[in-house]
Amino acid sequence: MTTTEIPHTADAIIARAKDIQPLLRESAARIEEHRRLPEDVVELLRSSGVFRAAMPRAWGGPELTSVEQTRLIETIAYGDVSAGWCSMIGMDSGIYSGFLDQDVARKLYPSLDMAQSGWIYPQGRAERVEGGYLVSGRWRFGSGSTHCDLLAAGCIVHENGAPVIDGATGKGEWRVMLATPDKYQFLDTWYTTGLAGSGSIDYEADGLFVPAEHSFSFAEPVRTGPLHDAPDAILRKMAGIPLGLARAALDHVRELAKDRTDRETGLPWPDDHRVQETVAGLEAELLAARSAVYATLERQWDALDDKVERAADERVETALARYHAFRTARHVVQTLFDLVGGASVYRKKSPMDRWLRDANTMNQHAVAQSSILQLTGNVLLGGRSASPFF
Repeated sequence: MTTTEIPHTADAIIARAKDIQPLLRESAARIEEHRRLPEDVVELLRSSGVFRAAMPRAWGGPELTSVEQTRLIETIAYGDVSAGWCSMIGMDSGIYSGFLDQDVARKLYPSLDMAQSGWIYPQGRAERVEGGYLVSGRWRFGSGSTHCDLLAAGCIVHENGAPVIDGATGKGEWRVMLATPDKYQFLDTWYTTGLAGSGSIDYEADGLFVPAEHSFSFAEPVRTGPLHDAPDAILRKMAGIPLGLARAALDHVRELAKDRTDRETGLPWPDDHRVQETVAGLEAELLAARSAVYATLERQWDALDDKVERAADERVETALARYHAFRTARHVVQTLFDLVGGASVYRKKSPMDRWLRDANTMNQHAVAQSSILQLTGNVLLGGRSASPFF
């Protein structure tokens, strides 16, 4: 597929993502077996415009809003959760490019369709030297690193062997280093229960030289606007993963119910009050969670676009809605798994087993942990945020 055939608007990219849902669903077992996205699946996503989603209009990119990015990820995750997870990270190329000198960014991202990967939290050390940094460390959760074009590594800056203290935070200066994946060593660590196809392996470096201009701080955007004026832009679209998963599971069970009869009572599922109440209750939970995600993202975007100061409640509501979406999706999938019963456990006959494992694994991400409630609760009760993202 040539570049001219790659969709270029939010509506067109999301429509293409919907078109490839059956292909992703058909590839789900193969994705899981490979423990990474196979090459043809990567190219399917690339040719569908997924990796260019956040690229700036100034470069000829579509520059999807946070709401549009979330809808795109929700659409992909409906087809396959690991593909959705890698897409969510891969499109960060457009966001990261806004924190770099724009001439440098164009050289690092010469194509709109480059996939990003990498662990941004400062697990590594960047020793400041003439012209840049010597980067050392080991980073986990390199989702999509098996097919990425650029790999990020979060570091604390050191100088003369001592950490450089950031005057704004009182903590070590946090910078994200960018290099091509061939500059790192990879470790085959990703043997997991869920999100098995995301290829989230560990990677490391020892004294890797990274030019200063190939690093950035989320506190120092070069481009302005809603995608860069708040550091949580890379997290906002994450809720699309659990929303797409929960929707897929509910649709699957509702379709299954048409021809299913309860073995004990002899009641057809469509007439069984237990099934009716379970499905309706889960639909209500997903409806509420989904509405919260999109409503808070829209409010945040409008405030950032208008450069309006946001109160404490408004600053944390997107994080709370995202947390709730992850937890709700796991509850939806677990409940449906139990409703379907023994048939759920057969990997080759039912997607329920994989979806449950995916749901449990994704809920181990920091955005779905109970620490989010402590961090946001502190802000809601008048405290200062301890998170760099809200």
